[in-house]
Amino acid sequence: MKSIAILMTVFLFGMGVAHSATPAAQQECDAQAAAKKLAGAAKTSFVGKCVKDAAAAAPVNPKAAQCEKAAADKKLAGAAKNSFIQKCVKTDAAADKAAQCDKAAADKKLAGAAKNSFVQKCVKDSAAK
Repeated sequence: MKSIAILMTVFLFGMGVAHSATPAAQQECDAQAAAKKLAGAAKTSFVGKCVKDAAAAAPVNPKAAQCEKAAADKKLAGAAKNSFIQKCVKTDAAADKAAQCDKAAADKKLAGAAKNSFVQKCVKDSAAK
């Protein structure tokens, strides 16, 4: 039993999974393995792959991390979670672009219709890139 634990640890560290795994991902993968009633090597393999996949899919930017947290707070899962995160990141990205364009308009001392036109064109141009 002790040798299995050592092998599992070496396996996880060797794959680089243990370094990138979040406790939440580890718990989620353990729960999935338990739901599938996996044990032994099958469980170890499943959890290792699950955690590795979770680490690969982990958000790179802070906005995505905030959206992941919001989805977790809402207890979303599966397709609903993925849809929420995609929409959240897209909305935040658009808001960031609008804020940057708004600042550029302020720097140019634009106001009224000229400012609105500039911001709309700026957002549209940055979305096309």
